[in-house]
Amino acid sequence: MGRSVHLLSPEGGMSDLTQVELLWLEKRIENWIRFGHAVEETIIDKRRRVLSFAPGAIFAFVRWASNDFGTVVSRIEIVRAVAPGQAYTTVPFVRPGGEILLRLAGWSRVEAVLQRIDRVEALGIDPAEAAPDYWQHVHNRLSAYDVPRDYTRGRHQAWLHRRRFAR
Repeated sequence: MGRSVHLLSPEGGMSDLTQVELLWLEKRIENWIRFGHAVEETIIDKRRRVLSFAPGAIFAFVRWASNDFGTVVSRIEIVRAVAPGQAYTTVPFVRPGGEILLRLAGWSRVEAVLQRIDRVEALGIDPAEAAPDYWQHVHNRLSAYDVPRDYTRGRHQAWLHRRRFAR
């Protein structure tokens, strides 16, 4: 048995946190977070855990599954956790869901997104802090079988200024 999950707020409503259920059955089902900053973790057993993200947090959720004949699921979603009352899109294993910044399926596209994440990190930038519109751009370009533009330090600085003035 793991640590407890806080599902109710002090007022008795649902938690303000977005919860992601992770499962790891080696070479069968592998659900994992590529980036993001969880504020809470609940370990259910050695194969299952739940990560919780605060409203506004951005995270990348990778899902992969196979059977005796090979890969059957290869997906990545980059999601922004929503606050209570905000509109959201449902995502398997994510409660309640979130704002989808990127959603792609197929290993070649998933791999391309993972490479983009690696490039952002190579700049010394946390992908969870990158401009959300960059992940939407990556989604749009890869969906159209086009090459996304690189994320740059200049674009990141512009995002940080825009975010600061929006508060």
